Amino acid sequence: MWPLDPNRKEVLSFAIRCRVLTLMLQAFFNAIIPDHHAEAFSPPRLAPSGCVDQLVEGLLGGLSRWDAEHFLFIAEHGYLYEHNFAFFPGFPLALVVGTKLLRPLRGLLSQRSCLLISVASLNSLFSVLATVVLHDLGCLVLRCPRQAFYAALLFCLSPANVFLAAGYSEALFAFLTFSAMGQLERGRSWISGLLFALATGVRSNGLVSVGFLLHSQCRGFFSSLVVSNPLRQFFKLVASVCLSVLTLSLPFALFQYYAYTQFCLSGSARSIPEPLVQLAVDRGYRIADGNEPPWCSWDLPLIYSYIQDIYWNVGFLRYYEFKQVPNFLLAAPVAILVSWATWTYVTTHPWFCLTLGLQRNKNSKTAEKYNLGFLSPQVFVYLVHAVSLLLFGGLCMHVQVLTRFLGSSTPVVYWFPAYLLQDQESLLRSPETVPWKPLVEDSASGQKVLRNSIMGLLYNWKTCSPVTRYILGYFLTYWLLGLLLHCNFLPWT
Repeated sequence: MWPLDPNRKEVLSFAIRCRVLTLMLQAFFNAIIPDHHAEAFSPPRLAPSGCVDQLVEGLLGGLSRWDAEHFLFIAEHGYLYEHNFAFFPGFPLALVVGTKLLRPLRGLLSQRSCLLISVASLNSLFSVLATVVLHDLGCLVLRCPRQAFYAALLFCLSPANVFLAAGYSEALFAFLTFSAMGQLERGRSWISGLLFALATGVRSNGLVSVGFLLHSQCRGFFSSLVVSNPLRQFFKLVASVCLSVLTLSLPFALFQYYAYTQFCLSGSARSIPEPLVQLAVDRGYRIADGNEPPWCSWDLPLIYSYIQDIYWNVGFLRYYEFKQVPNFLLAAPVAILVSWATWTYVTTHPWFCLTLGLQRNKNSKTAEKYNLGFLSPQVFVYLVHAVSLLLFGGLCMHVQVLTRFLGSSTPVVYWFPAYLLQDQESLLRSPETVPWKPLVEDSASGQKVLRNSIMGLLYNWKTCSPVTRYILGYFLTYWLLGLLLHCNFLPWT
């Protein structure tokens, strides 16, 4: 069991309060704002709903909007439609386990109500755990407890907050990914590889995480050349790299193979309820009916790339249209944040970055000066990971998903703002602002300091620097706007 030091205890407490507030606000906004009639996936309800089901729908129905409906459908019916395979099975499987635990209530609740309760409870749990794991990861990598503490508090106010609460896979993915990173920092590469593989079974961008294992193995290889046989170490490196790639690719490969067995092999068709068949006819969805789709005849029959191309129009620069300008503006803050973080780090460590983080600066004074916090050498691989995701997301994906794409995948989105807050705010650098100290009524500057440093900054908003206002304004605005818009089928995806 995790020991609860004062920082971690405050992080845990704040995360729980934010989760409760999130669920309350989405229910409130869902009740007072009428749903927008969006062209979204909306399968028919096959089971009648009672009074309790209507209550659950009223309280938690806002968590089932947009892509969440796909995950709920898969958890209830499986992968019936071809386009369902755009969504990986990790999170639906977790929902199935959650509904199994609610089996004693099945006489009172429908399957959908059980799924909604599972979404609310599991994603709240995963989000809280991800917050604590992110705090621990920050302590290991940054070796600066204050920045790790601030970053974890910022994660509680994440711009991607609504997707960490709704029926999306982001919360589970963040928990698994941050846990895997933490295990790798502790030198437990086997456990880390397993967690990264599980994360790949939740979201496809988990495949990019193989870079962490490869970088760790390369660092070990170069450090061992001095004391070991180079040829032997090289073969060991090649074997480790191949094993890492295979391990992280296995969930993706199995998922693609399962799709192949459903749509490309004879005799794989299964019984589908008539209302769902009719939905497929009305909306043009493909089901496994014996007619092979085009991708089955490819040399490498990958349904995932086919679906992204045909159903979602995902591809290089395909989203670069004038009508998508609002979505680019929506994604701009997180893109600017990661770009700013990259520029700050690269200009601080140009030689270190040129050597791909494998050779430290020979200037001992420079190395010692930036040995802690966001600018420490350990952050390099995390920054490369964040930049890779930003480039791929910005050039090949629907750019409006960048906020949740990066917010659930890389700690840089939280580490860099934490670094800026500590760098800009005297309130966070003064002795009174040690995170576990109680409320100080009057500090030297006449400001009040709260135990929760982020709340302390909000309390002293008028005295904060412009950078602090921009950062907190961005986080809080997206935190609230996401809840306001997403749960009513308004454009926030």
